[in-house]
Amino acid sequence: MKRKPVFVLFLMILIFRGFGQESEPLHGISLTVISQVNQGSSYITFPTDIGTIEPLIFEGNLMPNFYIRKSKNSRLMGVLTPQIIIRMYHERSYPVRTPGYIPQVTVYYMLTGFGNSRNLSLYGRFAHHSNGQDGDFFLENGEVNLLTGDFSRNYFETGFIKTHFNTRFNAHQFFKTSVEIHPQNLGSDELNGIYSMYRWHNAISIFKLPSKESRSKKNNADISLKGEATWMFGDVNDLNPISAERLNLSLTFYYHPKFLEDIGLFVQYYHGSDYYNMYFGHRMDVLRFGLMTEKLRF
Repeated sequence: MKRKPVFVLFLMILIFRGFGQESEPLHGISLTVISQVNQGSSYITFPTDIGTIEPLIFEGNLMPNFYIRKSKNSRLMGVLTPQIIIRMYHERSYPVRTPGYIPQVTVYYMLTGFGNSRNLSLYGRFAHHSNGQDGDFFLENGEVNLLTGDFSRNYFETGFIKTHFNTRFNAHQFFKTSVEIHPQNLGSDELNGIYSMYRWHNAISIFKLPSKESRSKKNNADISLKGEATWMFGDVNDLNPISAERLNLSLTFYYHPKFLEDIGLFVQYYHGSDYYNMYFGHRMDVLRFGLMTEKLRF
């Protein structure tokens, strides 16, 4: 397993080495599309996860977005997202344990390149992450209470998103870098020292358009790739500041068949800390498959 993260990081570099190639100004992109790429997509996984994760019937991510804007071509826009992550475990009675609730509000502003294919946008986000439980954080034996422990965090995230259109690959490309901050007084005190309060996120996304002959009026993205890397700073179980366990990586490939309307197939490899609230102490190396929504319209 130790070689897999290095291989995935190397693969991400090879896949996205074309990022920054020539662009043409004819493929303007709106702030709505930029936000859709950054907010993420709803998905549901198949019960075929491979790797170090508990057996699941499915994991579901629900991410409806509500836009606050003057028009679709606005330079300034707000997005309300009541995100919910659910896991149904492959156990007796198939329990759904401690869903993650992540309501958030995000504000986007396009700094440069308004109406063009090459632009730079700034965004800021405030989010609340909890699991809806009110039990003790720790069990009597000192272990984390995974079933009913109270998990609660409030955090801020701010960053930049750079976009352009690559004529060589006929693809829209996005690069994001951001900093996530969890103030210690805005959440469960028990998380101090065992949960990363400062995180540096980076992501590169490529959305490949269908050929000119096959483009429909709706013009869905046909293929997309997204690589993400996060470094966790701060006190985390006395980890060395340069420990490899501070690195989270994911690589997602999405394909939208022409015979489907708004969903497609995806495969994802994830390496890093578990993001499912009270399970944050677990390390995952997992390959998963499933269905994902694709709402992008170019």
